Amino acid sequence: MFRFFLISVLLLVAAVDARGAELRVSIVMPDGAAVENAVVSLKPLSPNLQMPAPQTQAVMTQENTLFNPFVLPVTVGTVVSFPNQDEFRHQVYSFSKPKRFELRLYGKDTTNTVQFDKPGVVALGCNIHDNMLAFIYVSEHPVLGKTDAAGTIVFPDMPDGGYEVHVWHPDEQKGGDSMKTVTLVGGMSAEVSLAVKLRSVRREQQPPAGEEY
Repeated sequence: MFRFFLISVLLLVAAVDARGAELRVSIVMPDGAAVENAVVSLKPLSPNLQMPAPQTQAVMTQENTLFNPFVLPVTVGTVVSFPNQDEFRHQVYSFSKPKRFELRLYGKDTTNTVQFDKPGVVALGCNIHDNMLAFIYVSEHPVLGKTDAAGTIVFPDMPDGGYEVHVWHPDEQKGGDSMKTVTLVGGMSAEVSLAVKLRSVRREQQPPAGEEY
């Protein structure tokens, strides 16, 4: 009986290790307020870690005369689709150095695609609707995502090892935390918190007023 119990415990421990560690990252302001739409990326400190396969596809929708999502984190090489769900045409463009492009006027239920092959921040606009604004953050790190309304993001099933935790936000200014290191051991959970300073230097993406469009 004892032998059976011992084997069961060992199998349970092995199962926990096989699942990998869970890393919870919180992004806050210096006053503790939660920061939504912060991109968090993980850079492994060892080349031997078996990281999850990076994404290859993502979507940036045009709907209700807005881009959705407002911030889209992707890895280098990702192909992003730009479907138009509005009843009228859009003309998406970017003058950002990592990816300059323009998608000529196209209408409802039409989709164009762009591959983002260089790291950096790509700001999006629409030549027809000035209220539209969004950001695509292109990262060389293999694992990334963005914080929710509570300022948190959870990375499950991470291999044990050391990581640099990087953060970016479109309103970030100097003086806050842009990176911390963390070590995951034994498949156990870990938490990291970074405090960033934000100052809006851009206009907000807002729906058009009334029948403007």
